[in-house]
Amino acid sequence: MNWNGINVGYALSGSHCTFEEVMPQIKRFVDAGANVYPIASYSLIQTDTRFGKAEDWQKQLKDITGNDIIATIVDAEPLGPSKLLDVLTISPCTGNTTSKLANAMTDSPVLMAAKAQMRNQRPVVLGISTNDGLGFNLANIAKLITAKHIYFVPFGQDSPEGKPNSLVARMELIMEACEAALQGKQLQPMVVEKFNYMQ
Repeated sequence: MNWNGINVGYALSGSHCTFEEVMPQIKRFVDAGANVYPIASYSLIQTDTRFGKAEDWQKQLKDITGNDIIATIVDAEPLGPSKLLDVLTISPCTGNTTSKLANAMTDSPVLMAAKAQMRNQRPVVLGISTNDGLGFNLANIAKLITAKHIYFVPFGQDSPEGKPNSLVARMELIMEACEAALQGKQLQPMVVEKFNYMQ
């Protein structure tokens, strides 16, 4: 696919342990010629963790994309009327974000961006990362799987022995999932093996 001139919204919710894994995927879009607009959850903007400082992650996002971060609901709201984004991915998409999206809640820049994108009937691609994917959040994932204009990065259990309810997307397939979504298709297979017994 020719990504030149394609506008990609890349949103990150608060799965801090996944940030390092997805940064190269953001760069893939940029290297392919896409215009990437970073969108960050409040957690990314405000929270330092053992996986890195908030300001360092923000700097990486700006350096990779060359664009300012959309970091407030007010900044994300115009994405609807402007119809700026051809495709939006939320990767990582936490269980909290998954739950709120499935239940029409809009209390963060990431969720506002998703709402704006769905208003325009354009694709939203979710790269889930949740310790509760096979627990209470399974109902929310199922609801989103059946929703129009929502697609998933292929996902599986990342640590079935240590965290049997945990589901994580294969983040290296984000670009491929977005390409399929732009064609109105779900990248298959959607449920895959993703074992990582070290976690």
